[in-house]
Amino acid sequence: MADIETKFSQNQPLKTQKKFIGAQIFLRIVVIAASFASTWLMLTNKQTIDIGGFVLDANYSYSPEFKFLSYANIVVGAFSFLSLLFLVLVGRRSSNPTYYFILFLHDLALMSLVLGGCAAATVIGSLGKYGNSHTGWMQICDHFGKFSELSEIECVDGKLCSRGATSVTLSYLSLVCLLMLTTTSASKSRQIQV
Repeated sequence: MADIETKFSQNQPLKTQKKFIGAQIFLRIVVIAASFASTWLMLTNKQTIDIGGFVLDANYSYSPEFKFLSYANIVVGAFSFLSLLFLVLVGRRSSNPTYYFILFLHDLALMSLVLGGCAAATVIGSLGKYGNSHTGWMQICDHFGKFSELSEIECVDGKLCSRGATSVTLSYLSLVCLLMLTTTSASKSRQIQV
């Protein structure tokens, strides 16, 4: 009976370790997919319209905030892929808390980068949707239906203003996953090695 209890107690940390590694791998894959999808949506986010003979165009590169979000997502996706490789190579062999502390710092830095990009893009998206009457900035959703909008509302031309919003939403998904990765890595790095 003592042998069964000993064997069971030894397998519990191994089972917990496998679940932890599985969750880490899943969340990192979601971060990679969401980051690159958000980048692709933003990089291809452009529209040209003709208003009474005036040709106006909107492109993500006209806004430093959208460029920052795109570049932040590229960096986050690439470094999340590298951390996934690190986790697969090192995580299965060892449960050394030092490795998880490195992952914690890595995830914290990436989370901070995505947070900055999301905040900047959200602000400029809100400005594009509502404008700012105090400074004389007009809303652009009325004119550029598919370019940038933070909620799916029907614009004047009948198009949904959701391409930029989808990109920002995917970035927020990436941010939430990185927050979960940061907290789990921090928790695991504090555990005493047995």
